[in-house]
Amino acid sequence: MKVRLLVQLVCTLLVGASSGSRTGQLQKACRPGFSQNFYTVIVSRDKLHGQGILKVKFEDCQRSREVGFVSSDPKFSVRPDGTVYAEQEVANLSEPVQFMLTARGLHDPHIWETTVKLALAGHLHPLPLTKISFEEMLSRVWDPQPRVIKFSRRHQRGSSANGLRRQKRDWVIPPINVPENSRGPFPHMLVRIRSDQDKNDGIRYSITGAGADQPPSGIYNIDPISGNMFVTQPLDREEKASFHLRAHAVDMNGNQVENPVDLYIYVIDMNDNRPEFQNQVYNGSVAEGSKPGSSVMQVTATDSDDSTTANGMVRYRILSQIPETPISNMFTINSETGDIVTVAAGLDREKVSQYTVIVQATDMEGNNNFGLSNTATALICITDINDNPPELTVRTFSGEVPENKVNVVVTNLTVVDKDQPHSPNWNAVYRIVSGDPSGHFTIRTNPITNEGMLTVVKPVDFEMNRAFMLTVVVSNQAHLASGIQSSLQSTAGVTISVQDVNEPPVFPVNPKMIRFEEGVPAGTTLTVFSAQDPDHFIQQTVRYSKLSDPANWLKINRTNGQITTMALLDRESMYVKNNMYEATFLAFDNGKSGSPQASGTGTLQIYLIDVNDNAPVLIPREAQICEHSRPNSKINITASDTDADPNVGPFVFELPTFPASIRRNWTISRLNGDYAQLRLRISYLEAGVYEIPVIVSDSGNPPLSNRSTIRIKVCPCDNNGDCSATGAVAAAGLGTGAIIAILICIIILLSIVLLFVVWMKRREKERQAKPLLIDPEDDVRDNILKYDEEGGGEEDQDYDLSQLQQPESLDHIITKPTGVRRVDERPVVAESQYPVRSNLPHPGDIGDFINDGLRAADNDPTAPPYDSLLVFDYEGSGSTAGSVSSLNSSSSGQQDYDYLNDWGPRFKKLADLYGGGDDD
Repeated sequence: MKVRLLVQLVCTLLVGASSGSRTGQLQKACRPGFSQNFYTVIVSRDKLHGQGILKVKFEDCQRSREVGFVSSDPKFSVRPDGTVYAEQEVANLSEPVQFMLTARGLHDPHIWETTVKLALAGHLHPLPLTKISFEEMLSRVWDPQPRVIKFSRRHQRGSSANGLRRQKRDWVIPPINVPENSRGPFPHMLVRIRSDQDKNDGIRYSITGAGADQPPSGIYNIDPISGNMFVTQPLDREEKASFHLRAHAVDMNGNQVENPVDLYIYVIDMNDNRPEFQNQVYNGSVAEGSKPGSSVMQVTATDSDDSTTANGMVRYRILSQIPETPISNMFTINSETGDIVTVAAGLDREKVSQYTVIVQATDMEGNNNFGLSNTATALICITDINDNPPELTVRTFSGEVPENKVNVVVTNLTVVDKDQPHSPNWNAVYRIVSGDPSGHFTIRTNPITNEGMLTVVKPVDFEMNRAFMLTVVVSNQAHLASGIQSSLQSTAGVTISVQDVNEPPVFPVNPKMIRFEEGVPAGTTLTVFSAQDPDHFIQQTVRYSKLSDPANWLKINRTNGQITTMALLDRESMYVKNNMYEATFLAFDNGKSGSPQASGTGTLQIYLIDVNDNAPVLIPREAQICEHSRPNSKINITASDTDADPNVGPFVFELPTFPASIRRNWTISRLNGDYAQLRLRISYLEAGVYEIPVIVSDSGNPPLSNRSTIRIKVCPCDNNGDCSATGAVAAAGLGTGAIIAILICIIILLSIVLLFVVWMKRREKERQAKPLLIDPEDDVRDNILKYDEEGGGEEDQDYDLSQLQQPESLDHIITKPTGVRRVDERPVVAESQYPVRSNLPHPGDIGDFINDGLRAADNDPTAPPYDSLLVFDYEGSGSTAGSVSSLNSSSSGQQDYDYLNDWGPRFKKLADLYGGGDDD
């Protein structure tokens, strides 16, 4: 039974490999040949003579060529359909057999080859090897006495009339086995090639093919005379498992004396490769609480040696497990497939979250004495399941919340969960199951701490509920694992106390709308707009004030909230929108101990009912018409009324009876309820501007009328009925005098502009004629700079200015002696010539210009100061002050200076000088 299962497993692998090969061939370009380069078959003992062992597939790419198959081993043959069968019972086979299948075209020279390896099922588990048996096996691989391979004789049979002859099939040469990794000595003789004709003629032997004269060349050679064939170096089956050579025999002239012989050389595998894991570290996982036999992961190791022999048969086992909790062998491994499964219950992530398992792979079917081994690490992560329900830390929570507040966290509900943090098995979900029928509270989960934040989402009222008793339940996002029950600690109570605060007064109806007719006089009581204080347990007084009154029409009683008008209500006011006037009022209490005043607002909407208090206004106010009455010489008129329906149209338009010329020259005809036409009654009216009064009445009860004036320009018209340019001027009402006055004003303005331009040009010429070192605008020589003026005191006002005036006659000047002149007398001589400065002087010429001007001024007798007697004071003739020539400095006893002592301290020194003679 075990052998049968193994055969089925190998066949399954072969079918999979074959199907994979076929899939690859379909994807690639078609190439004639065998579907596989190597066939491995394990046969049982019940395969008898003549039964098919396997069927090779040959792909001819739909060329329908005829192909013959030949086996290199005479014990096996191939049918034309590719079925390989045994010529004798395979039960006689004591060792695996390897031979070559050759496909040859019957009508072309192409040759294709594949290798078939057969193993007897009863020899898959040999006895443990020893050193002696191993050496004996190696000795059997090398032939102690090299075989002699002779060329087959040529057998020819008579042919038909066309002279063709059929050659009999040659004997098939058994394959040559060469062990890999041989230590020599080299070259080592394998076989001897002989021809029956080498006794009479000189024969030369040679070999061709891959390994001889083709890459890799030089591995095999042959003695051309003796025919001894040698291997020259160690072989490696993992590089090349077989060689196909051909032996040739020629005479001394190079003529072929024998048909070529096919030589098949198979490299016998030795256990020279360790199993190699595809990864050094494998990662797998299994859920905690898994039952025994649960799959965890698979590790895979490959061996480059022959997989049909013990050299390439890998077996797995677990060397160690860390930690060894709860037992040391929590896992086991399939020795052939490498599948790791659980072998015991008790996996708990909360106790052990990861296991480290060392896995060993050994060839030689796991024989530790002769097999080669390698190890890899398997990291097994224990994944979490929701096997731990969340538990609240206490049975009762408490908190406080002020009334009328929202989004306030009342308290935090703490929870403990042993499952994987921040996973659906750990994330808590809180629910309020009782105590909050109105939905005032909700519980949000803190994503970091997993706590439940009990939050107010709907305001609570202290006057209605002073406390709440809630029952909350906590669970996870993921359902509890099968067989796990919720904990009693997943439910808790929450006590919430509501804090009373000073609430603002509330208007029961807000906004409040009332209806009144416009035009209500001042002092009219409209309504009582009162508010209520929701703090029923505290006696407080509510007061009122006006917060917003755009038109300042209203006032409110501070005590009772009575609304009274202060002005006339007008629906047509700019503050009224859609007949609605809004005002906002404030109600506030007097507060309580420890709390400030609280206030609330209310809006009063007054719907104003329209009354007919606005007369209609004529539209348009200006128009024009042709002086000759024409069919299209008419003016459409209408009216505008700020009142609302039914106090507006239809309107009544009529002309007044006075003056009589209005109705004599004009007429009005009604078009509809809102429009009428004004046109000339006479055929011709002189061009000009006419103001026509029109009486417009609305449809109110009682109706209102308005006498409006429309200004009509009557003008001559062209053929199209449009006013001409001259006619428009005449119609504008400008007479000849007005036009002349306008022209005179224009001429005066032009003259002023012209004079200004001439003055500017003249000033520019003067500036160019007398250039200055500085800009004329900055020249201060012709300007009087007045810095300050301080008037004298009262005593300084009593003086005679006549002494400083010029004398009335010039006799005193004429009679003056020659050579004595006043400072303002200019000599009558020729004026000196001063240097003229160029318009654009060079900065270096300024100094020369100043020196030349100074020199000319010094030599000019007409330039002040004049070289004469300078008279600095002249008081005129006949001075009233009298002569002072009698004053002298001589002192005589007749003069009394004692009065100087009476003049005060300032004259004390003078009194001592002149009045102190008696003391001496």
